[in-house]
Amino acid sequence: MAVRKLAPEDMQPESFVLSPETEAFADKEIAKYPPGRQASAVIALLGKAQEQAGGWLPRKAIEAVAAKLDMAVIRVMEVATFYTMFNLEPVGKYFIQFCGTTPCVLRGAGDIRKVLERRIGDQNHVTTDGTFSWLEVECLGACSNAPMVQINDDYYEDLTTENFEKLLDDLASGRPVKKGSQIGRNRSEPFEAVNTLQDPVLYDGSLVGAWRKRFDEQAKAAETGEAAAATASVPQDAKAAKPAAGRAIESDAADTPAKRAKEGEKPINPTDRKEAADPSKATKVEPKEKGTQPAPQSGKSYVASPTKGGEAVPNSPTTPVAGTPPAQAETRRDGSESKPDVVVTKDNKTS
Repeated sequence: MAVRKLAPEDMQPESFVLSPETEAFADKEIAKYPPGRQASAVIALLGKAQEQAGGWLPRKAIEAVAAKLDMAVIRVMEVATFYTMFNLEPVGKYFIQFCGTTPCVLRGAGDIRKVLERRIGDQNHVTTDGTFSWLEVECLGACSNAPMVQINDDYYEDLTTENFEKLLDDLASGRPVKKGSQIGRNRSEPFEAVNTLQDPVLYDGSLVGAWRKRFDEQAKAAETGEAAAATASVPQDAKAAKPAAGRAIESDAADTPAKRAKEGEKPINPTDRKEAADPSKATKVEPKEKGTQPAPQSGKSYVASPTKGGEAVPNSPTTPVAGTPPAQAETRRDGSESKPDVVVTKDNKTS
């Protein structure tokens, strides 16, 4: 974005006072906002001040708006220099904004530019009589009716070198001009007779039926094609590698208490009840002789050492005698029983 500056001091007027009409407009705009929020009307007031000044904003006009809104001058200056709709230099009575964006260029905007340069001069130059000045701008949003220009607040579209020359002549002489399209186009509609979307079948629904039929045919072909081949390749008797998760599926062949209760029978099968009461089928337990001890589960649990005094002794203090209750077994729990005994000799050698 180009840097926007105020006009040179030699172009600035010595004073600017809001007219009664502008004052009334300002009071009406300020009343739209809550007390203390009058700064919200700054854009509207700058536009009205620009209109009063002849199409541009002098420094004194910006200061007058700031005083009316009780704002710092620099705050109003920031708004005026930011928005390109505010002109910071004098413009002609008819300020022409020429669109030079791609759609207009493709439709002949270059020829319109040549007319402006020949009749008015360079950009931002005001003719000696103060009637015209022009400026190239970005897209003005009338691409369908390109090329076009904006003159003050109005659009003039579908321009050619001939009708644009006539438009400038009429403005200069004060004759009435036609706004909008200069070739008789109705807004943005096709200029000539409509020659698209004229086939009646577009509107009688027949194309929708044809589309549906074609869709069904393609779906049927897909079923008999690759999709059918892929389905046929899957074994019909394939079984899952794992049983299905979730709730168990009740089988009619399963004879369970729940199934019998559901069918109105007793949950306990009489045959099972009879077998459970038969003492001949009860589990038999062999009696044990009093005073006998069961054999140790491991042959390494208790190892007898050579007898001493006719009695066997454990290999180590930590090895209990067979049959000794665990609570009475002598054992060390500090881990020392796992360490070998160390003997120090006179020559400080260990063994």
